[in-house]
Amino acid sequence: MFDLIFFLGLLILLFLMGVPVAASIGLTCLAVLWMENDLTSIPITLLPLKMMHGVNNFPLLAVPFFILAANVMNKGSVTPRIFSFANSLVGHLRGGLGHVNVLASMIFAGMSGTAVADAAGLGALEIRAMRDQGYPLRYSTGITGASSVIGPIIPPSVAMVIYGWLSDVSVGGLFVGGLVPGVILGLALMATTVILSYRIPMPLKPRPPLREVLTLTRKASLSLLTPIIIVGGIWSGIFTPTESGAVASIYAIVLGLFIYRDVTWRDLLDVFRNTIEFTAIVLLIISVAGLYGWLLVRLQIPMTLAENIVQLTSNRTLLLIILTFFFLIVGCFMSVIESVLIFTPIMVPMIKLLGIDQLFFGVLMVISLSVGVITPPFGNVIYVLVGITNQSFEEVVRALVPFLLPILATILLLIFFPQLVTFLPRWLM
Repeated sequence: MFDLIFFLGLLILLFLMGVPVAASIGLTCLAVLWMENDLTSIPITLLPLKMMHGVNNFPLLAVPFFILAANVMNKGSVTPRIFSFANSLVGHLRGGLGHVNVLASMIFAGMSGTAVADAAGLGALEIRAMRDQGYPLRYSTGITGASSVIGPIIPPSVAMVIYGWLSDVSVGGLFVGGLVPGVILGLALMATTVILSYRIPMPLKPRPPLREVLTLTRKASLSLLTPIIIVGGIWSGIFTPTESGAVASIYAIVLGLFIYRDVTWRDLLDVFRNTIEFTAIVLLIISVAGLYGWLLVRLQIPMTLAENIVQLTSNRTLLLIILTFFFLIVGCFMSVIESVLIFTPIMVPMIKLLGIDQLFFGVLMVISLSVGVITPPFGNVIYVLVGITNQSFEEVVRALVPFLLPILATILLLIFFPQLVTFLPRWLM
């Protein structure tokens, strides 16, 4: 147990000191090797080989492709088209643009795979539209941040790609397993909007004529095909989840350059540069995390953790609640991708011993960690919203607090009814 406390304690301490993630993981590995007197017994050439093994994996190619697709779509007119389409469908309901905000995020989640891409792309557009129509800025900020949590849940999902690679679980199965929870979370946020509409002024607009709905649907139709192509292609076996990232990227580039013609070659170069920079950071973290995971198994930390947790309770539901609470705390200090990289090697061997479905656990883990994007102190979406709204950090956090309730309620529902996650993958795949 001391090894686990030292392993995680030193890592968290380095994070709090502001040491970069990759360096924190690497220094922790070296410290553990030194403590175990393995620095002299293990060939030094083995360490870089373990790091290279961490990134030499075909499924990880999906990560840069999905990031590229989201960046291209945010650069062009895909995002406004999706927002206008969602507005024509649900903008006239009680809660108005609050529902539009959630539905647009659900659609964009089927293209981007990250919460930050949703908040940065759709967020500015949604908040500006809500401000122009007289919605309170606090509510607009809260619903925009909360709806971005759907990004890593509805496929494609960068975090699920990484979990699937680390746990040897089907990425396609994880993608399909995230569909129902993502929809449930969207409906929960919409229900919250209806409740808040009785306390907060939310302007109502008349139902648009059918001709306008059809026109906006036609304009957004090619954009709306993206999630259908991704999920349909994986389900039908036309391409793998990794190849779906490449298909999504090519499709986004063709839309922006040749069909909508709102992305220039210069814009595309900027998008490639940003994608390469972000991918390099992620892959560096993944490579060091490969060494981290190898050391965990070498020291038998997952088995030790499983034995200690079983001593706390043998009730699986209570155990999942404890682990979810742990992930909610971890999410406050680390990004979803970093958390998945570090804790999957610890958790997966443990849940195997406890008989918990790995696919269900992966979806639950990603959802629980995703809440961290809207919780202090390091929630990425919070800082995005601060930049969009020009509010203080504290004001944005206060705006997000009421929307944590439907998100947590959705997580509890999944814990008590895991079939909501697993039935669709088993049926379709």
